[in-house]
Amino acid sequence: MSDGFTSRFTEEEMAAIRKSLRDEARFGAEFFARLKRVAKRIPFAEDLLAAWICARDPSTPRRVRMTLLAALGYFVLPVDALPDIMPLLGFTDDAAVIAAALAAVAGSITPEHRERARQAMAEL
Repeated sequence: MSDGFTSRFTEEEMAAIRKSLRDEARFGAEFFARLKRVAKRIPFAEDLLAAWICARDPSTPRRVRMTLLAALGYFVLPVDALPDIMPLLGFTDDAAVIAAALAAVAGSITPEHRERARQAMAEL
C-alpha cells in the first residue's frame, strides 16, 4: 500500500480501486441505499455525500476522485474492521477512513459540493 496521500498509488492499488468501482451505477446505488439506511445515525453523512458529489464532478482531479471513491468504497463494503451493527463503535472505522480521505483532499471539496450535499440530505 502507498505510504500516505503524497505518494503515487501502486499499480496493485489502482487495479483494486478500478475493480471495486468498475460498475459505477451499481456502486452509486449501493452507496445511496446504505446512506439512506444510516444517514440519521451517523454524524458524517453530509461529508459522505459531499465526497460523493466531489468525486462525480468532472472538474475534480483524477487522484482526488480515486482517493474519495476508495474511501466511499470502504463505506459501502459489507465487511468492515468493526461491524456497523455494533452500537457506538460500528461506524468508527468508516468515519476514520472518510476523515483521512477528506483531510487529504480538503481543498478539492468546494462550497458548491457541500451545498449540494446539504440539499440532498434534506431530501433523504
